[in-house]
Amino acid sequence: MTKVATITDVAERAGVSVPTVSRVLTGAAKVSAAKREAVEAAILELNYRPSGAARVLASRRPMVISVIAGDTSRYGYAEAIRGVEEAARAGGYTVMITVVESTDAEEVERAIDAALSQPLAGVVVLKFDPPGVVALQRIPPELPVVALSGIRDTSVPQALLDETRAAEEVTDFLLSLGHRTVHHVRVPPSRKEDGRTTGWRRALRRAGAEIPEPFDASWEARSGIAIGEALAADADVTAVFCGNDEIAMGVIRGIVIAGKSVPADISVIGFDDHPLAELWSPPLTTVRQDFAGMGRRGFDLLLAEIEGREGRRLSSERPRLVVRESTAPPSR
Repeated sequence: MTKVATITDVAERAGVSVPTVSRVLTGAAKVSAAKREAVEAAILELNYRPSGAARVLASRRPMVISVIAGDTSRYGYAEAIRGVEEAARAGGYTVMITVVESTDAEEVERAIDAALSQPLAGVVVLKFDPPGVVALQRIPPELPVVALSGIRDTSVPQALLDETRAAEEVTDFLLSLGHRTVHHVRVPPSRKEDGRTTGWRRALRRAGAEIPEPFDASWEARSGIAIGEALAADADVTAVFCGNDEIAMGVIRGIVIAGKSVPADISVIGFDDHPLAELWSPPLTTVRQDFAGMGRRGFDLLLAEIEGREGRRLSSERPRLVVRESTAPPSR
């Protein structure tokens, strides 16, 4: 089988760095004539994505946006990508999606090479998990890039959903109902601790409430079932804040299996406002996040970077608490 040339192969053949090849492909001006000629010759010699390269070399104006994500099947990820795609399409751009499945160096390199094999105008990285964090660090510095995240980061322009403040509001709400403390089931973080856990911890500390050890769930909703059973077995548990709605649904299932009910025995809150949240039994109190809106805001920031317009580097929005039937004052 004939080996498909990568951007790394082009760089080695031309005797330049990968970022230099990327600059040539994206039509950047800061490349000497000699290096540009060497890269163009290597592209032709290696037959490296000739159609995409030819379009860029001819027009000097790439019209492809790369979206790099750790997963495209999760609700929030899919909605954020939809928002980027809608805004990009309205602006005349095409969106290419690249999935980074792990933080393994070879996997990240493969994903970045796949993205850079196209004539890119800019990159949007979903920085919700460790693969997204690592991928963001590997984007060539000359490419316009924007991050979508729940945690503030000043290193790149960013569209933010302020999860920390929303988690504080969730915890304060449960405490206001009369719960002595709030237990927490967290989803895998993008770093040591994500905003949802930080906000929960901060609100409990401010209220002088006990801070229980959090439970760790996976991204699979079923992982919440065993946690729900464990929480139901503890007579001191009256309120639970879950890192997302799917995990909250699993936790509720586990609580019911253990012979207790929600919210009569234990109140449960989720996060994200998944489309099934209001159809669950009981309808789930949660936090509504406008992921598609974040995607659109992220593209607007990226377009400003592409066009060289000076302006804000942060677009922040606070998610909104949606109270339904899974929460109530403690029964005792």
